[in-house]
Amino acid sequence: MAGFVHQINEQRTSIEKKERIKAIESNMKKLYNSGVSAVADISNCDESFEIKSKSKLYTRTFLEVFGSESKDAANILKNVRELACHAESLGIDSSPTPHASYSMSRELLRDVSEEGIRSGFLSYHNQESWEEEELHIKGKGPIALELKRKGRSTPPVTGESSLLYFLDTLGKAGEKIAGQILLVHNTFTNEKSLDEAIARIENLYLAICPLSNLFIHRALPPINLFREKEVKITLGTDSLSSNTILSMVDEILAIHRYFPGIQLEEILVWATINGAKFLKKDDDLGTFELGKRPGVVLIDNIDWQNRRLTGKSKSVRLV
Repeated sequence: MAGFVHQINEQRTSIEKKERIKAIESNMKKLYNSGVSAVADISNCDESFEIKSKSKLYTRTFLEVFGSESKDAANILKNVRELACHAESLGIDSSPTPHASYSMSRELLRDVSEEGIRSGFLSYHNQESWEEEELHIKGKGPIALELKRKGRSTPPVTGESSLLYFLDTLGKAGEKIAGQILLVHNTFTNEKSLDEAIARIENLYLAICPLSNLFIHRALPPINLFREKEVKITLGTDSLSSNTILSMVDEILAIHRYFPGIQLEEILVWATINGAKFLKKDDDLGTFELGKRPGVVLIDNIDWQNRRLTGKSKSVRLV
């Protein structure tokens, strides 16, 4: 993760803005044509706003912030509020949201999370890497070294998981955390921290992004643990910074490969109605019901005997 973050920071502005916007437009069209009707998307700036305002895709934009120094928290919060106002002026639903525990001061993590919860929605990169856990539990590891190399502050060493640190920052034990909260990745989530999240978050959703996790870590989240705990799972792609394609079919194929016991019907629930419920769009999207307009998606070349997609499967929007 530390090496990946370093590479992203170096390459973030290596392409001209015009080309970046062209790529955004192209990939949003591909998503829609492949059958995606709604998406929760991370933005650090306003480059995608105009395209989203005209797209057939519904988007909730999570305005993600970073900042390891406590003294910068107030100014960062001011900037993200201005960005939220810009999104609103274009008719885009948005929510300020924290990136991850290791990239933020505790003050910023608390303040921007409260701002997001007031909007009704929060997204959070949770336990994506073992380095993140090492940082909080022992104060060591590649992320700790990278932050120190850059002269940045590190979060406190708690001896506990990064998820518990996040929960404790948002509220006291025994208090329910309100809002639609999406924990993203969860690659190194364990039972203890998951139980705590279930107990303390009112509307908890877990987003899994298999191809991204394999790309960065060659690891996958404990999906069967999530199923055992009956947590609502949603399916995502992360982004093209950690994926070669934005394709729900390819994400499903990855689950088939590494979790062959999970039936296609269950995975399709993660890819459809659960995402709609998180976005509070299930009155219109996610299932075929009277009065809804979810769109119609054809997925071909299914292995019906084993209830699995195949390498030849693809999805296309019919309606």
